[in-house]
Amino acid sequence: MVKIVILMLLFFLTLEGRENPFFFDSELKQLPYTSNLDKNLPPLKRAALTLPSTARVIEKVTVSYKTLNGSIEEKTIILGNSIDWHLPIFISQNYSASEVKKDIKVKSNTLKNPAQKVNRSSDKFIEIAKRQYIKFLALDKKLKLITKSKKIRDFLLVKPHRIVIDFKKKSDILSYVKKNPNSIFKTITIGNHEGYYRVVIELDGYYGYSIKELTNGYLISLK
Repeated sequence: MVKIVILMLLFFLTLEGRENPFFFDSELKQLPYTSNLDKNLPPLKRAALTLPSTARVIEKVTVSYKTLNGSIEEKTIILGNSIDWHLPIFISQNYSASEVKKDIKVKSNTLKNPAQKVNRSSDKFIEIAKRQYIKFLALDKKLKLITKSKKIRDFLLVKPHRIVIDFKKKSDILSYVKKNPNSIFKTITIGNHEGYYRVVIELDGYYGYSIKELTNGYLISLK
């Protein structure tokens, strides 16, 4: 008799079970959504990337991100824009334009050549070195050499990046060094050799160059 009563109680208890235990009951509170996302990570405001001095064109930007299930995926934007390697590239989210401009100003002040941007904004050549027989005027990536001396040859040296120009001149010339920390043309050195004098222009990074003869000297253009 006791066994029969127990079996009947179990039967009535099973009547309260859900038809499908794999779906939520409409009357039950759903379980909170969970993922492996680290909620302690700080939100993205901005990140800055500084490229090497050899960079001239930004072809694309690829962002690698983690999804809800923890897998790593990528998204790429094709750009094809010219860039100035002196300035950083920013990645930001919900970041106002005024803050970006402020950050660019701060980054510019920490560059190796802090006044570089100021030099670029000018539309006049600025004298950065001068001797009796030659004068150097800079504007952005251009350098004028005002001289009556005839160029013999020019070539490029690396580590550090330097443009070397030999000029024909017979008279003795004293050695000369002029540092320009706020210019692309960071150091100008002049040395005397037999039958010619040599001008060495040290640059602040890696560049190609062209040199053009003017009526009053030569014009170097970096690229």
